[in-house]
This record gives sequence, structure tokens and C-alpha cells, in this order.
Amino acid sequence: MDRKEIKKLLIRTAKIAVGSSAAIYAADFLNLEYAASAGSIALLTLVTTKWETLKLSVFRIITFLASVILAWMAFTHIESEWVAYGAFVFVMVLLSELVGLKATISVNAVIGTHFLATKDFGTAFVRNEFLLVLIGISVAIVLNLFNDNHNQKKDIIRNMRWTEQQLQMILREMASYLFCQEMGRNVWDDICNLEKQLHGFISDAYEYQNNTFQSHPGYYIDYFEMRMKQCDVLHNLHYEMKKIRTMPRQAEIIAQYILYLVDYVIEINIPQAQIERLNQIFSDMEEEPLPAERAEFESRAMLYHILMDLEEFLVFKKRFVNDLDEHQLKRYWNKDIKKS
Repeated sequence: MDRKEIKKLLIRTAKIAVGSSAAIYAADFLNLEYAASAGSIALLTLVTTKWETLKLSVFRIITFLASVILAWMAFTHIESEWVAYGAFVFVMVLLSELVGLKATISVNAVIGTHFLATKDFGTAFVRNEFLLVLIGISVAIVLNLFNDNHNQKKDIIRNMRWTEQQLQMILREMASYLFCQEMGRNVWDDICNLEKQLHGFISDAYEYQNNTFQSHPGYYIDYFEMRMKQCDVLHNLHYEMKKIRTMPRQAEIIAQYILYLVDYVIEINIPQAQIERLNQIFSDMEEEPLPAERAEFESRAMLYHILMDLEEFLVFKKRFVNDLDEHQLKRYWNKDIKKS
């Protein structure tokens, strides 16, 4: 576990500890029965992000009334306590799963045990249980407003730059291979490592989005998912290159293009010029005389596949740019751009 993960863990556990204690204190202050349950409710709600906390809190309130009704039906009509609680849990879980509110089960089960113990469905006790839920989710909402979003955003941007550097390095190594030069690194390991890191970056981008009240951070998710698709293309490129037995003359042209492309593997770039230059290479290769030998024919065919992979690499970036709205262009690229 790295320093960033340790920091996130410490912040999360501190919020859970403080929130649970504060919820119990508030419930005790109001002289509520089962005050400790307010701490459990806060704990179960605090493990989520800011947006998830808000949504879960609304669902907890909505399903609270349903749980009270189910508890009343089960506990006042079934004599055996363990059978009654089993029936209550069965129906509650079934309904929660059917409507997609599985996350509310734990808190409603806790509330159900209180009604099972007291058999009290009077207004005062129902109010007591509602206040326990309200205190728990209120404390969770307040504490989840405090997030280290500034440093989280800095980490995301740093990861974007690192991703671009890795893509550039891998492409340079591939160009060296087409130039028949010795590759200085294990490109396959570099691609696999980049893919592994991108999974984590995408997860961080989702967490950042869910801890803000604006929709625009979806930009970071889309960015890293685009780079993940490009990473998949690099897998294909590496595989195709390794299958070339003899390097034809046209390989140098593609290698030179890859070196040209490297400088444009950056965030703020619309790859239209790179696509047009690639299309020109396609046209030039079509005008080349047909190979005389089978080995050269197979090698030329592999080069054509490499060009197609490079085209796909650029298309993923172009789609990413085309999907940006005006707000995202202004906020993240600081300009109005005419997309084509």
C-alpha cells in the first residue's frame, strides 16, 4: 500500500470513527433508546462517496417506513420471534433486491431488531427509530462534505501526464524495432504495467467524480478510458510487429511516422492532422509495386495491419475530443475549439 492509499485509509477511518461517536452523542443528548445504533447507521453510510451518501440517505428514509410496516405485520401476527424476524428479513431483502436498494438492508435490519425486542409500534417509538436513522445519515452527509478533492485532482492530473509519457516511451521503442534497432526495454511488460495502472486511475477518477457536486469531472473518467483503449491497441501493435520476419523498406516510413506521432500523444490535441498524414501513407503504400517474394508479401501485410492499428489509436482520441461538450473544452482545454 503506497503513501496515497494510506492517507486515504486514515482519512476514511477517522471520519467513520468521528461520525459514529458524534451520532451516538447526538442520540444520547436527545435521550433516544438504542442510541448506539445511530453510530452504526453513521458508519454504514460513511463508507460511501459524497454522491452515494446523499442517494443512500434518501433511500434509507424512503425504506424506513416500509420497514416499519413490514415489522408490524410480522411481529404482531407471528407468535414465534425467530420465525417472525426471519419472515421480516425475507420480505425486506426480497423487496430491496427487486427495487435495487440492497444497500439499505443492513440499517433496516437493525431497526427491525428494535421493534422485535419492544413490540412497540406507537408513535413515540417509531419517532425514536426515525431519529436514529436521521441522526446517523445527517452526520454522514456532513462529514462526507469534507474531502481532499484538491490533492485528489492534482494526483489525477499527474497520472494523466505519466500515462502520456508511458505511451510516448512505448511508441518510441516500437519505432526503434521497425528501424531494426535493439529495443532497450521489455515493451510487453511496459504495456501490461500501463494497463494495470490505468485500471487504478479510472477507479480514482470515478471516486473523484462521486465526491463532487458537478458533472464535469466525468472528463477524467473518459480520458483514462480512452487511454485504456489506446493501450489495448498497443498490445496489438506489439504483437503484429513481433510477427514480421524480415523488415521491408516501408517499415522505416512507418517508424518515422510513429516518431512524428509521439509528440502529439498529449491531452490537448485534436489528431486530425495526424490522421490525414496517416491516410497519405496508406495511399503511398497502395501505389507501391507488389512484392515479388512470399516473405516480403507477408511482411508488407503485417505493416498494413500496423497502419490500421495506428489509425485505431488515433480514432479513439478523436472520438474522445468529439464527445467533449463546450463546457469541458473551456474548463479543461481553456479554449473554444472547432471539432471536425
